[in-house]
Parts: sequence; C-alpha cells; structure tokens
Amino acid sequence: MKYYQLLLIAMLFNSCQYFDKQVPSEKELLQKELKSINWNEVDEYPSFVDCNKMDSKTERQQCFFQYLTTLIQEKIMVDTLSIMYPELDTIQVLVTVFPNSKLKFEPQFPKDSVAYDTIKIDSILHARLIDFPKVNPAIKRGIPVKTQFVLPVIIKVE
Repeated sequence: MKYYQLLLIAMLFNSCQYFDKQVPSEKELLQKELKSINWNEVDEYPSFVDCNKMDSKTERQQCFFQYLTTLIQEKIMVDTLSIMYPELDTIQVLVTVFPNSKLKFEPQFPKDSVAYDTIKIDSILHARLIDFPKVNPAIKRGIPVKTQFVLPVIIKVE
C-alpha cells in the first residue's frame, strides 16, 4: 500500500510539468504562418471555363495561357499592326487578372524603342483587347487574388 502511495505522489509531481507548457502567442503563430506561405505562387491559376475541365493544375495553367494567347492574337490579327510595323513580330503584353475577374493589358516595350510609335500601338491594343470571356481569378488560400504575367504575343504568323 505504501508503494502505491509513493507511486501516486510521484505521478502527481511529474504530471504537473504537463500543465506548465507555454502557449505560443498570437503574434508568434501569425509570424510562423506568414513565413510558411509562398507569396510568389498561387494555389490555383486564373482560368477560363473551358480550362476548368482539365484534371491537373499544370494542364489548367497551360490551357489558360494558350487560350488567352490565341484570343489576343486573333483580336490583333484583324488590325494593321503587322503592316504598319513590319519589323515588329512579337509584343510582350503584361496581363493583369484582378480578383473581380477583370482583365487589364499593357504592352511592354523596350526602353529604347524608337523604331515604332508605342503610344499608337498601345491605343490599338487597348481598342482591340476587349470583350473577353469570363476569367476565374487566381486563388491563394481560398481567396481570389490579383495576378500578373507577361505573355509574348506573336503578330507575324508565317
């Protein structure tokens, strides 16, 4: 009986250390969580409705970029950019997809681009790049986020 009493007292003293554990503060937990997030990648890339049928994330991403590039090229082909600027074969377009599914296109020109009228090309692109199908924005941790990427758009198709 005395053995059991000693065992019980030893267990009580040892069990007290389980209650003394420090609980991390909210700030520590927040900082740890913020460090664990990869801010340069999204969980789901933007997509068009047709691309949502793809199984894997990479297939949906490739479908989105291919579909968007094709749409931009079709809209630009109607215009006279290739006739006005025969030396211009590809335009880098900064595409911004906002959380509210809006698209914004900004042509990116080299700093020393004096061979062609960047303002005129910019205005042509803004006039042509309208009426796109609905885009589902990128998702990061369940929240729609703004994404930006540069697409090379080929003007001269030979």
